[in-house]
Amino acid sequence: MAIRAVHRQDRERYAELVSEAGRELRAAQSALDAYPRVRHAGFLHDAEKEYVEARLTAAFVDGDELAGPDALGVEVPAWLNGMAEAASELRRYLLDRLREGKLPEAESLLRSMEEVYDLLVTLDYPDALTGGLRRATDALRAVLERSRADVTTTVLQARLQRALESRGI
Repeated sequence: MAIRAVHRQDRERYAELVSEAGRELRAAQSALDAYPRVRHAGFLHDAEKEYVEARLTAAFVDGDELAGPDALGVEVPAWLNGMAEAASELRRYLLDRLREGKLPEAESLLRSMEEVYDLLVTLDYPDALTGGLRRATDALRAVLERSRADVTTTVLQARLQRALESRGI
C-alpha cells in the first residue's frame, strides 16, 4: 500500500503507511527476540524486506540518499532483497514518466536500477546467507532489460519526431 502511494505521488498517505509499518515491524522484532528459531524462520525477513522496499522505493523516486540496514533497523539480507525489489518497482514509475514525456526522469530511474543491479550481481554468497538474493537479482535483471528497451525505444522515437518536425513533416 505504501508503494502504491508513492506511485500515486501521495506522500502524506505514504508517510502514514510507512510509519505504521515501521511500528508494527519493531513490535514483531521485539516479540521474536526471545524466539530465535521463529525469528529466523523467514516471516520476519519477509516483513523487513517489504518495509525496506517501501522505504527505498520512495528514496529512489525522490532522489534521496538510501537509508542502510542499520538506519532502517533490519538485517542485511532483508535490506539487500528489499533494495532489489525497490529497484524493480521503479519500472512502474519509470513507465509513468515516459508516458508523461519526462525522459530525463525516466533515464535517471533507469540509472538507479542499473546501479543497484551492478552492486547486487557482485554479491556471490549462498542463498542461505542472503535470503534468496540471487533470485531477486535475476528478477531485477529481467526488469532492467525490459526497462532499458522501453527507454531506448522512447529516446529513438523522440529523436525521430524531432527530426521530422525540423523538416516540417
